Amino acid sequence: MTKKKEHTVPLLPLRGLLVYPTMVLHLDVGRDHSVQALEEAMMNDHLIFLTTQKDETIDEPVEDDLFQVGTLTKVKQMLKLPNGTIRVLVEGLDRAKIDKFYDMDRYYAVALQILQQSEEKDAETEALTRTLLDYFEQYIKLSKKISAETFATVSDIEEPGRMADIIASHLPLKLSQKQSILETIDIKERLNIVIQIINNEKEVLNLEKRIGQRVKKSMERTQKEYYLREQMKAIQKELGDKEGKTGEIADLTERIEEAGMPEHVKKTALNELDRYEKVPSSSAESSVIRNYVEWLIALPWTNATEDDLNITKAEQILDREHYGLEKVKERVLEYLAVQKLTESLRGPILCLAGPPGVGKTSLARSIAESLGRNFVRVSLGGVRDESEIRGHRRTYVGAMPGRIIQGMKKAGTINPVFLLDEIDKMSNDFRGDPSAAMLEVLDPEQNHSFSDHYIEETYDLSKVMFITTANDLGSIPGPLRDRMEIISIAGYTELEKIHIAKDHLLPKQMKEHGLTKGQLQIRDESIQTIVRYYTREAGVRSLERELATICRKTAKIIVSSDRKRVIVTDKNLEEFLGKKRFRYGQAELEDQVGVATGLAYTTVGGDTLQIEVSLSPGKGKLVLTGKLGDVMKESAQTAFSFVRSKAKDLELEEDFHEHYDIHIHVPEGAVPKDGPSAGITIATALVSALTGKAVRKEVGMTGEITLRGRVLPIGGLKEKSLGAHRAGLTKIIIPKDNEKDLDDIPESVRNDLEFFPVIHADEVLNIALAGDGK
Repeated sequence: MTKKKEHTVPLLPLRGLLVYPTMVLHLDVGRDHSVQALEEAMMNDHLIFLTTQKDETIDEPVEDDLFQVGTLTKVKQMLKLPNGTIRVLVEGLDRAKIDKFYDMDRYYAVALQILQQSEEKDAETEALTRTLLDYFEQYIKLSKKISAETFATVSDIEEPGRMADIIASHLPLKLSQKQSILETIDIKERLNIVIQIINNEKEVLNLEKRIGQRVKKSMERTQKEYYLREQMKAIQKELGDKEGKTGEIADLTERIEEAGMPEHVKKTALNELDRYEKVPSSSAESSVIRNYVEWLIALPWTNATEDDLNITKAEQILDREHYGLEKVKERVLEYLAVQKLTESLRGPILCLAGPPGVGKTSLARSIAESLGRNFVRVSLGGVRDESEIRGHRRTYVGAMPGRIIQGMKKAGTINPVFLLDEIDKMSNDFRGDPSAAMLEVLDPEQNHSFSDHYIEETYDLSKVMFITTANDLGSIPGPLRDRMEIISIAGYTELEKIHIAKDHLLPKQMKEHGLTKGQLQIRDESIQTIVRYYTREAGVRSLERELATICRKTAKIIVSSDRKRVIVTDKNLEEFLGKKRFRYGQAELEDQVGVATGLAYTTVGGDTLQIEVSLSPGKGKLVLTGKLGDVMKESAQTAFSFVRSKAKDLELEEDFHEHYDIHIHVPEGAVPKDGPSAGITIATALVSALTGKAVRKEVGMTGEITLRGRVLPIGGLKEKSLGAHRAGLTKIIIPKDNEKDLDDIPESVRNDLEFFPVIHADEVLNIALAGDGK
């Protein structure tokens, strides 16, 4: 049974603190009520009741703010400190419960019921006591915050209740738990509570220990890595790499994140960067990996320019920059129109084919300007190695990407206008066929995943507008040519050249030579004279050079004399350019026997070809000179066989070939010539020489001949017509099947020329030979 004794003693409220019976501890007291309560206790029997506040933030607690169960203590010692606080030493006596609460104005007093229970021991109590001691010993070993002397002291205590109180005072418990133990009067129940609490604390300590071990291992690994990195930095510093790679790696990582790469490329870049970090800077592989990562970062993956789909503006730009070339301009405007309607179109692959100097490269640049795209040019002239297109594998020393990837890096966007210049000048050797590598680049079905040997990752070229240029389509392999849309630029007419010279070439050269409009003036008729007598070309490069010569000489005149203005006319043109180099109109001045004018198509445009035939006594030997190709030699033999078959109709002796040696010559013997289109020209010259009938001087002709005299179609009619026009011819004989091609010839040329479509060689002879027809 619990024994109750009544005492009336002063009350001292505690904040965040609790005192068990038999405990001795120091307290610092500062509140007025508490100080008065201490003084009252010291004046009487030194007894004072200590109980804990429910809320330690309250400065002036009342009865409801205090726990009802506390500890009756005896004040052993009291010391006033300089700051006004009183330090007391108290000893706990008994558990007690407030029976009555008295407000004594200066302090509080309470009537107490002393709560006591006998410390009788039985087997259960003994077992609980031993368990508690055993758990406490284990706790001390785990905690290491309680000394071994404390355990020795506690183990000497014979009273189980007192032992539970002392052990509870050494545990890191919440105030509510301590108060609960204080309010537990039953000894066995109190032992059970403390055993349960200490067992939980053991579990917590074991868990903390395991966590601590894991943290320690992690810390050890981190410290080891830090130590190794510091060592690596020191080694790099000794080797000359003062900064190390830390800042460099961070910078490259940031640039990779910002580059907008596809996920698979980004993963590759980060993996290579990880390798780069582990490879010593002095290693050759380090620079190889670094260059590779830099290339991946530098390539445009998502950056694109927005197409300017204003067709009117594009047309104005093309017309401003280029005179003529209507077909090309129309094709570009068509592309813009379709793209505006669909809002998505794969870049077309155009091939601008034509002689040098007609403006193929500058036209491509104007197309880029009209689209609002970046422009990049790559010259393929002389490329013999496939790696020039596809790049070298990184295993090779000095490996780098191919010209396509290099061009994309230079462009900086994924949708530039990409000019592949001189695509017909590529060749192949033991290092591979670059034209075969170009198939993937120029195939719209494949170039969305172009593979470069150096980059290795696929790259999308489908948004690029590829434009190629070529002088001779014949040297482009068939599969490659099949992937391109051919746009032929035959050359310029005389009228177009004059316009180009006035509007483009002359202003450009005057600007480059520091001349103003007031300092140099070239009359229109003088420009025409330059075109006719100082140049012979399909393009305008020679014309531009002649204008540059005039500008240079004008600059010299202005600088070295008092003249401030120079006017160039036909009268003084020779002072600037010298004697006339060409005779305008290469046509014969009079009708000639055994000489016929053919039309040829060369890499520099259309031209005329004089074919001469002479007869000498002999035994029918056929001699061909003029550096003729195999096809042209066969055409000559075919024409000769045709003439022999027509001997009777031409009033020739049937065995005329047995009495003459026939010599066929094509002048400019140093220039190689080949092709079947000279067939009717050779036949006409042969008939003229054998019959003595002259060939009309104003007639030019082109067409392939068969043994039966049929005239077969030829190519390059537009270019040949321009060449005939430049040569001063007025009548042109063409195959009937080429009549459809007349629409491609500029109207100004068509108006000056008279075309005669023919089916058979008999018609050719009727037109070409003087006195026999027209």
